[in-house]
Amino acid sequence: MKLPPITRDLALLITRIGLGIVFVAHGWQKFNTNGLDGTAQGFTQMGVPAPTLSAYYATAAELIAGVALIVGVLTPVAGVLLFLDMVGAFAFVHMSNGVFVANGGWELVVTLGLGALVIAAVGPGKFSLDRLIVKTPARETVNA
Repeated sequence: MKLPPITRDLALLITRIGLGIVFVAHGWQKFNTNGLDGTAQGFTQMGVPAPTLSAYYATAAELIAGVALIVGVLTPVAGVLLFLDMVGAFAFVHMSNGVFVANGGWELVVTLGLGALVIAAVGPGKFSLDRLIVKTPARETVNA
C-alpha cells in the first residue's frame, strides 16, 4: 500500500524536528553546560582520539547540523555530519557498554545516527528550506 506523499512529508518533518532538537540539546550541553574545554577533558578521560578537535567537531556538528535538520537546509550534508558524529560516539565511548543507555550503552547514538543517515539519504521532504531553495521533485520511496 502506498501512502499519500503528504504523509511521507509530514513524517520527515516530524522526524527532522525531533532529531534536530535532540542533537541541538546535546550540542548546547557540550558548549554551554560543560564548555568546550570541559567537553575535551571528558573526551580525554573516555579515550576519544584528538579530544579537543573531537569536542569542537561534536559540538559544532550537533548545534549547527541539528539546527539544519530542524529547518531542513543542507540536509544531506547535515545528516552525514551527524551520522559521523554518532559513529565516533559509538566507536570510542558507547560500544563496549552494551545496548542500553542506562548503562552507558549505544542505543541512543545508534538511533540518532541512523535517523540522521536516513534523512541524508531520502531528503528533507516538502516542508523544508531545501525544497524552497532548490525546486526539485519529491523523491519516490518504495513502500513494502
